[in-house]
Amino acid sequence: RRELFLDRTGETLEAPDEFMLVVSYNPGYQRSMREMKPSTRQRFVSLSFDFPAEENEVRIVAEESGVEPKIAERLVRIGRKIRHLHELSLLESASTRLLVAAGKLIAAGVPPRLACVAAVAEPLTDEPEALAAMRQVIELSI
Repeated sequence: RRELFLDRTGETLEAPDEFMLVVSYNPGYQRSMREMKPSTRQRFVSLSFDFPAEENEVRIVAEESGVEPKIAERLVRIGRKIRHLHELSLLESASTRLLVAAGKLIAAGVPPRLACVAAVAEPLTDEPEALAAMRQVIELSI
């Protein structure tokens, strides 16, 4: 059924043969919002994505932020350690985007530890215990 009925206008739109719909969906994200119904999810092909391989993530962080590869390696190490701190019950994890943001701050002259706290730890939580654990990871890694 490659058509969509618009109730408001009484119009039916037909999709051309080359039309494709691409949907991005993060299961479990923002639990307060309604989950996608299983019958709806089953109408899509599913592709799972994980974080890039470590060497690729280092390259991404270095190229996108402008820091030296050695600094990028340390940032990626911090991100990977934080991602494994499951006991912190973070809603989000240390994304490549956050690591790039920290790298940009470092490239702009912000001290590395401060950059990591400001761009990685604090955007993830305001829970004192979780922040303390992430600060410790940062202190030991950069």
